[in-house]
Amino acid sequence: MTLSRTRLRVLVAALLSVSFLGALDHTVVSTSLATIAGQLGALEHMSWIMVGYTLAATVMLPVLGKLGDIVGPRLVFVVSLVTFLVASLVCGFAPDLGWLIAARVLQGLGSAGLQLMSQTIIARVTTARERPRYMAIIGAAFPIAIVVGPVVGGLITDYWSWPWVFWINIPVGVVALVLAVTAVPRLPGGAHPRFDVPGSLVFTASLLALILAVTWIGDDALRPAAIACAVGAGVGILALVAIERRAAAPILPPRILRDRTILVCLGLSLVVGAGLFSVVAYVPTYVQMAYRTSATVSGLVPIATVLGMLVSSLLTGWLVSRSGRYRLYPIAGTALAALGLVAMALLPAGIPLWVPMGVMAAVGIGTGAFTNLIFAVVQSAASRDDLGAVTATTNLVRQIGAAVGTAVVGGVIGFAVAAGLPAGMDAATLTPAAVRSMPEALQEQIALVYHDVFAPVFLGLAAVYACGVVIALLLPSGRLSDEMPAPAAPVAGRQPV
Repeated sequence: MTLSRTRLRVLVAALLSVSFLGALDHTVVSTSLATIAGQLGALEHMSWIMVGYTLAATVMLPVLGKLGDIVGPRLVFVVSLVTFLVASLVCGFAPDLGWLIAARVLQGLGSAGLQLMSQTIIARVTTARERPRYMAIIGAAFPIAIVVGPVVGGLITDYWSWPWVFWINIPVGVVALVLAVTAVPRLPGGAHPRFDVPGSLVFTASLLALILAVTWIGDDALRPAAIACAVGAGVGILALVAIERRAAAPILPPRILRDRTILVCLGLSLVVGAGLFSVVAYVPTYVQMAYRTSATVSGLVPIATVLGMLVSSLLTGWLVSRSGRYRLYPIAGTALAALGLVAMALLPAGIPLWVPMGVMAAVGIGTGAFTNLIFAVVQSAASRDDLGAVTATTNLVRQIGAAVGTAVVGGVIGFAVAAGLPAGMDAATLTPAAVRSMPEALQEQIALVYHDVFAPVFLGLAAVYACGVVIALLLPSGRLSDEMPAPAAPVAGRQPV
């Protein structure tokens, strides 16, 4: 469907607004966690405020992607936005942690639909050539939310009250809803109206079990539950294969996995998840301990990373939209990020903080060169009937990579630090503030332990990006088309949604 330039701009503004809401709601809550859990009297379960949101946003991706292909992305998008706003309202009024976690799960469901349908709608109303530029604009919501979210959350918690962390979504979301209803066209559903209910249920349960297994495996108390979840996920995957082989319209169509371009993009999405998210999650800890800085100063390094990513993503999107050529950017981007992480591993202890900031900015620039671009490329390789499914699968692979990568890196760091600390020192109770109160010699010893622990971690993450270079080299050469996506074959008795 071709839109006027004005309507397309309004549409992109609406999609960017709701994408930012979904991304911001994950980061803005982080600085309010302790306050929220303390006032609700459940500090020991506060992690579920974040985990519930993330799990729901992850496991629902394939289901919502398939629904978007069947009924049309507009309906799924509007329902997801309304769900997100209602859940935000309920979060602020939650009387206890159970209510809050349930509302956060509902928020996560809405957030998944917003992110996924924003990307799918852009794919339906633009040519493949235009798509990288608009994908980069919408994708800017994530790095901006990483930078802005914790600061906004802290200010709201300090000067208002924690319910406003959730209620601030309402006015922005209502404006975005009005824009969306006005600007999002009535895009028809696909040519396969059946929905794979058994496959959806088994897939969702298996993925949930897998994510819980990865999340819990590092906790001694939860390890038996993690093993049980891993076994359940394995059984579920085998059952899913049997179900999908017989399904008339499988939730993950096998045909999308037979295309080389799609497979390469899925591999690159896994690299982003396992590489970038692990870096952003643990670099602040490294800087606080190895450089003996405050939490505020340690945030400068991940900020440099995401700002580099933002600039690179926008520039790459613009360049690819001009030329249509895309193969060079994933190759150069993964190579630059790998070299940056090798440099991080080789940096000597005690070097000025601006040096790792510059190096991590280069890692961000390399990652940003293909983070959003791969969505435009993977959508150009899929049929219009599979746009939602292929976009959901690309997002899902990234989320799984992030979950597995952060869990593995966190486990390695925890074990290695505990083994390297001086005798009698408990790694579980060691905080940056406690370290800064210790004698200078002991501070230097602990800083060296963290430096030596993180060096092989950075090399391991560099190896992940090096695998990305190999994967990117397998990407077929091509040029994105200037033609609009071909409409799906009509289905008797179905009307556009």
